[in-house]
Amino acid sequence: MLRGAGALLALPFLESLAPRAARGAAAVKPPVRLGIFTVTGGTVLESWRLKESCDLAGAKLPSILRPLDFARSEMLLVSGLSHSGRSENLNGHEHCAYMHLTATDLAKKEGGKPFAGISVDQAAAKLVGEQTFLPSLEIGLAGHENVYSFRDANTPVPFEANPQLIFDRMFRGRQPIVPNWSRRAAATAATVRTTAVRDSYEQSVIDLVLAEAKDLQRTLGRADQQKLDEYLYSVRTVEKRIQFLEAKLQQERFDAANPGPSKLLQPQLLPENLPFGNFSRDIHRDPEKHGQYIGIMSDLMALAFQTDTTRVATFAAGSDEAMFPGVVTVGYERHCHTLEHQGNAGRIEDADPIAREACRQMHAWYAALFAEFVRKLGAIDEGGSTLLDNCQILFTSYMADGGHGTHDYPTLLCGRAGGTLKPGRHLAFAKNTPVANLYVEMLERMGAKSGEFGNSKTSKNAAFDGRLPGLV
Repeated sequence: MLRGAGALLALPFLESLAPRAARGAAAVKPPVRLGIFTVTGGTVLESWRLKESCDLAGAKLPSILRPLDFARSEMLLVSGLSHSGRSENLNGHEHCAYMHLTATDLAKKEGGKPFAGISVDQAAAKLVGEQTFLPSLEIGLAGHENVYSFRDANTPVPFEANPQLIFDRMFRGRQPIVPNWSRRAAATAATVRTTAVRDSYEQSVIDLVLAEAKDLQRTLGRADQQKLDEYLYSVRTVEKRIQFLEAKLQQERFDAANPGPSKLLQPQLLPENLPFGNFSRDIHRDPEKHGQYIGIMSDLMALAFQTDTTRVATFAAGSDEAMFPGVVTVGYERHCHTLEHQGNAGRIEDADPIAREACRQMHAWYAALFAEFVRKLGAIDEGGSTLLDNCQILFTSYMADGGHGTHDYPTLLCGRAGGTLKPGRHLAFAKNTPVANLYVEMLERMGAKSGEFGNSKTSKNAAFDGRLPGLV
């Protein structure tokens, strides 16, 4: 039956486009993408943020962010955001990790199983995931204590660390293609006109069995009736997904002959013939290999956005257990986790100043790698706008500082989210403004209507009616 369903017209996909086509010349704009680039160990606050709200054009960037000087007009630096949720049966790293993207009031473990809330990336995937081959992409070195993404309150989402497996997942059965958004605008109207009304023997599996299903339902108990309804709904969902994927593949076949204006970004140095276990060990010991790895994964994230394989991606860059010889040039310690604890304290003046400078150097190193990612996004032409113009990329950390802090997170948004963000500024909010408020704003730009996420309205520090003013 599913083979039969696979041959159906892609009517659900065309119906969703019909209103746009009916407007005639209305353009199909490139979609907004949501990316999260999160590193370990928080930051060194005095080297990350500015003191007051200001335009970045005439400001001296904090030392950690200076690698992004070329992109200051594309940056929205936000300070003052914090998490206030509590935890049960979690250590410091787990507490920060579970709170990180969920902004929940309570995170915990029960019987060793994590519980938190839906994370912002997965909430975005629910909004736009049906429009792409992959609803979302979770990549990088997250795992063990560092669980960031949750599909719902008790379903953590695993991150894939192997870049070759990520590439295979993205493009198994298809070739990377640059979408031609202008062509799609014209093709939409033509496709609807030629296929909206047409006689066909092709029918839905549900339609074919509906009469028999109704007869069967009359003989079933209430519980079995519900079970049958759920089964038929599941079959319909699979049908729609197959129809959608066929329509997407047809679009890509047209785009292959007449691709978009940008050159396809191909990731370099995919370790195709290298056992990933060996490469993974090198990542943690050798900053050069670590940097190569972050570059590969950043390229995969950019390629996923460029080819519209997904519109939601989260990259866990870095590891608390990594070593940083050559990056850290002060003192004798090179182990990230050790330096995080030595370089942080309840009061900055109580921290080891040498370890704190080492932490600053590590985060400037991460910022330089993130800057290369931003540069690549800004160079990808989507026909009158760049991929960066159509992104909102959050550069942050799962901890506010290496001492398991949850106050004043490093928060930088890059991109214009299709014209709905106004970058080039620093916005200083009152201390302890909920991070959840930012997530509400990011989700709204992906199409959310609820105006609430995590503890945006239930936090003890709730502010601005759960919103974050001034982003536009």
